[in-house]
Amino acid sequence: MDVLGFEESGQVQLVIKKKYSSKRIDKYLVSRLQDYSRSNIQRLIKEGAVKVNNTAVKNSYEIKLNDAISIQLPTKGDEHITPENIPLDVIYEDEYLMVLNKSPDMVVHPARGHASGTLVNALAFYCNNLSALNGPLRPGIVHRLDRDTSGAILVVKDEKVHKHLALQFEEREIKKEYLAVVKGETELDSDKIDLPIGKDKKDRKKMAIRYDKGKSSVSIFEVLERFPGYTLVRVIPETGRTHQIRVHMKTIGHPVVADSEYGNSDACYIEDLMKHVSNKDIHSLAKITELCNNTGEPIIGRQALHAYRIGFTHPVYNKTMEFTARIPEDMLNLLTTLRKIKTLLS
Repeated sequence: MDVLGFEESGQVQLVIKKKYSSKRIDKYLVSRLQDYSRSNIQRLIKEGAVKVNNTAVKNSYEIKLNDAISIQLPTKGDEHITPENIPLDVIYEDEYLMVLNKSPDMVVHPARGHASGTLVNALAFYCNNLSALNGPLRPGIVHRLDRDTSGAILVVKDEKVHKHLALQFEEREIKKEYLAVVKGETELDSDKIDLPIGKDKKDRKKMAIRYDKGKSSVSIFEVLERFPGYTLVRVIPETGRTHQIRVHMKTIGHPVVADSEYGNSDACYIEDLMKHVSNKDIHSLAKITELCNNTGEPIIGRQALHAYRIGFTHPVYNKTMEFTARIPEDMLNLLTTLRKIKTLLS
């Protein structure tokens, strides 16, 4: 029999004392830690909380005789979500699910360095009947948006509905549409980007194009409007990889404006937009400065990426539903400024 030990710190120690035939570590741990679902276990493995012989492994790792497994489980304190009275922009709500317009600069769920002020903290205050399928730290969460990406996000109350929607995501039946302001004027009016994405070899917190170990990643973009030095695009991700749109747009030479990880800056100022105006046109430069009310503050201080539309089949009503999320003020301000510059130069 395998040796199982618990420590007060919330760490579990396991030593494999019998042979298993092609037994994956995630399936094995589900059988040993009966209070945790397979999705909970897989998340712990993905976060590096599970180590074999002091080395982090993947869910597909097959356990071997005498393997020493350590699991850092969340402590009771770690599992507590503090309800916080944070305003929510509710687009749609019924007894089974909600569609919200997530504000920029909001983390979806608590993590290291973000124990409060998250969407989950706000949801805990707003209602107490969220799906617990993804564990105590992610009630109601079936997918996520990056902290600095605003827009439509689906939240689930019922666990059966959660499973159905998770399957729709897995089978790529959920329709998502993003708006992004990117640097440069794209040559093509539309294109399909089919480039595999995986962990960046130099920075594990970032993603990159990986032809060796990357997962299939497909994004389709369409130009909506061009400006001097910038382009507004609609992007439809056919797959849902981490940072997919940001990595793909950077790779084709058009990074998202004010993307601190995949661009060159974490904010966009009027001076940045005016770099694309000819220095010979002093009159236009002066007018632009005047009309744009240059205060010295950034026009936008986060990546100009917005989840504009989401569509899915309601698991209970069996009805196709589609919702749009209004564009936030900072991104509207960026577009308004770009349009003013474009008009002055036309």
